[in-house]
Amino acid sequence: MKKTFKRIAILLAKQYTSIGGQAVIEGVMMRSPNAFVVAVRKPDGTIRLRRDQWYGLTKKLNFMKKPFLRGVLMLVETMANGIVSLNYSANIAMAEEEKEKALKKGKTVEEFEASQKKKEKVDIATFLTMAVSFAFGIGLFVFAPHAIAFGIGDLLGQNWTLDSFAFHAVDGVVKALIFILYIWGISFMKDVYRVFQYHGAEHKSISTFEAGLELTVENARKFTTLHPRCGTSFVFFLIMVSIILFSAVFTLIPIGTNLPPIPRHIVAILFKIVLMFPIAGISYELIKASGKCSDKWWAKAMSAPGMLLQKLTTKEPDDQQLEVALSSIKAVLHMEEKFNLKEAKARVITLNEVDIRSLQEMESTNSTLTQFLE
Repeated sequence: MKKTFKRIAILLAKQYTSIGGQAVIEGVMMRSPNAFVVAVRKPDGTIRLRRDQWYGLTKKLNFMKKPFLRGVLMLVETMANGIVSLNYSANIAMAEEEKEKALKKGKTVEEFEASQKKKEKVDIATFLTMAVSFAFGIGLFVFAPHAIAFGIGDLLGQNWTLDSFAFHAVDGVVKALIFILYIWGISFMKDVYRVFQYHGAEHKSISTFEAGLELTVENARKFTTLHPRCGTSFVFFLIMVSIILFSAVFTLIPIGTNLPPIPRHIVAILFKIVLMFPIAGISYELIKASGKCSDKWWAKAMSAPGMLLQKLTTKEPDDQQLEVALSSIKAVLHMEEKFNLKEAKARVITLNEVDIRSLQEMESTNSTLTQFLE
């Protein structure tokens, strides 16, 4: 199976340059264009792999593949997939502790495992989590910066209006500062620090794949924890595009000009929320272009601020964390090739999971693992 993985890596290195991922609790989720795998280090040291097919609306609605539209849909789908992966990893991380408590209360192992499976299902709680997360993000990165920018202008005696570039420039700077302080603050939490290490492991594994090297811990160690297509860089593009777009739109379109100051700002904030969708679409195209042409000077210049921010959101992983990330990307690449998912017109992969002892086990002929991958 070792030769199989090596052949797949070489074959797909150029075809699937958009492979990405997300750090989760004690693990990494890797996603190719048509599949995704969550790999989580369990408390007993084994690695749990959970596979599924990525069959979103872009497969059903061809027009959503168009530039500037695909970014909006990708953002929504990635949020949903990310929350499911985070919930799954949280359940794995807490499983042993919960199992011990359940057994003390008189539950059988079978009853406990059945209750765990119910938690893993996508239900209304997942979508409620998405809604709360979205509302929190809007409040922190749209409402708060707008109000603070208005307050700063009033404090400095500046008559900033919604159609002035200065107002939106200050708004953007405040957004950036809030984001940086938020990330810096939570990085002191032990659990978050470990997530940032897995974030670094995710980047190193993807870089190893993109370089066409064999997916081993030794090869992955050589790469930096930074990557031009990281979500952190995406946030930077969101901020920069929002400054430009808000300045242009509010200058050209009279938003609530006949309203009193406070109602006008409320209307402006709601309008900004609507504009976040085209901003996401534009930002997606920019990050995709900078990642695809990462060797060009202009792409490096575009990526530089985002890469600098990644120094806050990524930390150097250890070998065990790299092993988890590499297990995830190996499995997702294998599924792309084995099931020819690029041409699939329907779901052809069933949700499945398996435990492995190490990365090397993926190159053996272990019957359980083979069944999981095949």
